[in-house]
Amino acid sequence: MKEMNWENNSNNLVQSLTNGDSEKISTSRFSSLLASKDRDYLLSSSEAEADQVKISDLEGRVIGLYFSANWYPPCRNFNQVLVDVYEQLKSNGSNFEIVFVSSDEDLDAFNNYRKTMPWLSIPFSDLETKKAMNRKFEVEGIPCLIILQPEDNKDGATFYDGVELIYRYGVEAFPFTQEKLEELQREERMRHETQTLKNLLTNPDRDYILGQSITRKAQVDSLIGKTIGLYFSAQWCLPGVKFTPKLISIYQKIKQTLEEKGGEDFDIVFVSNDRDRSSFDSYFGSMPWLALPFGDPGIKRLAKYFDVQGIPCLIIIGPDGKTVTKQGRNLINLYQENAYPFTDAKVELLEKEMEEAAKSLPRSEYHAGHRHELTLVSEGTGGGPFICCDCDEQGSGWAYQCLECGYEVHPKCVRAVAPGSIEGS
Repeated sequence: MKEMNWENNSNNLVQSLTNGDSEKISTSRFSSLLASKDRDYLLSSSEAEADQVKISDLEGRVIGLYFSANWYPPCRNFNQVLVDVYEQLKSNGSNFEIVFVSSDEDLDAFNNYRKTMPWLSIPFSDLETKKAMNRKFEVEGIPCLIILQPEDNKDGATFYDGVELIYRYGVEAFPFTQEKLEELQREERMRHETQTLKNLLTNPDRDYILGQSITRKAQVDSLIGKTIGLYFSAQWCLPGVKFTPKLISIYQKIKQTLEEKGGEDFDIVFVSNDRDRSSFDSYFGSMPWLALPFGDPGIKRLAKYFDVQGIPCLIIIGPDGKTVTKQGRNLINLYQENAYPFTDAKVELLEKEMEEAAKSLPRSEYHAGHRHELTLVSEGTGGGPFICCDCDEQGSGWAYQCLECGYEVHPKCVRAVAPGSIEGS
């Protein structure tokens, strides 16, 4: 789950609008983008290959060019969100259309993926058009949604970050203009400035959350003044299942320390993405904290509000009800219970301590889980954010890295062995 600075990210969204092609997007331009010398049509959403829509029919519409593939899980995840937004916009009579540009490996995969899509597609066989569009829009990763405006007016820029916009604002983003984006950002800024724990966790029909069992209720008012972690996870998510026991252990250590000190308190609220009630009951039953009720409408609202694009994710809310960090999971992995209360000041202190501790670490090590020598690196010497190859969790700052193959581990995960003692080294 990537961490996003809200203010910087908002600026990036505006820049991605204004840096795009501002030329007039006419019917002829759509034809030059989407047609070939042998084809002036697109495939409709029908399963029948023969069902066609003339490219000229797209005149006057806002177009989303959707670069995606069935084989890539983030594409399939985003596809479900995009279908919902598309169908809502079409039901409202909006002049929006999507054109699927496939990166699938074969025709069967393309056809199976296309069955999930209610929009248009470039034929799978037209490799040249697909390659030309990837080059023109410099598509470096999928899913990718490029938004084209029908006319060259003050809002008529090409927008390159459609995926992020859909995740963040949903149908409210339409018609995907700079003016609309700036309006949404002003509204979002006001919501964050006035954020309270109560308006995050309650709705007009519910002023409680689930206690430490599904039959008990806890009033949200009882959490005001505490540091709260919002834990987005699900039983079907393997990284979440692996992280949860670690989080339980850290949670209990933090609670014990605070209880001994007195005065402060910490709790966690599980925000479930489970697919059925039995999975939720089973997963929540393993947790010693609170939860939003299964299927509560507030779950999607919170995921959208905090721009949660992957799980597990731990959002930290301070005693004043304001967001402290979206990097709770990463901070737990790096600093364990010492991460509390997750503030910038505490993280800065921990980083300084880590820098000091790194001075006494060996410059290189042999690790029981890898056959090559590992070299100690930091962000200034070739390191950076990484996924630890030993514990599969996030890391940043100092790491032991294999300069031959890129293998990387937290210093705390190294199980040092003598050189030559690893088979194959």
